[in-house]
Amino acid sequence: MKVRYTKRALVQIDEVLTCIEARSPQGADHVRDRVIALIALLQDHPYAGRPTTRAYVRRLPVNPYPYLIDYRVTATEVVIMRFVTPPGVHPELADRE
Repeated sequence: MKVRYTKRALVQIDEVLTCIEARSPQGADHVRDRVIALIALLQDHPYAGRPTTRAYVRRLPVNPYPYLIDYRVTATEVVIMRFVTPPGVHPELADRE
């Protein structure tokens, strides 16, 4: 199944990886690799994430890291909507939408 990212999700992923890379380039590589692996999983198993309270939105944790991927499944694609960072993980990103 095709995977598409919203602009918002791409910006959020980039911001998080940039923050991690400033402290640990190797850590950023590990998180990036995990995200890529999970997106590949969603291509083959689009319902791998759990349903949320929002209609048609599913959530997949980026274990062992504290991030979450919010996405929707349509008839033809998986749409990555948000890359959620829990409060306090990256205080420098606190003011973002």
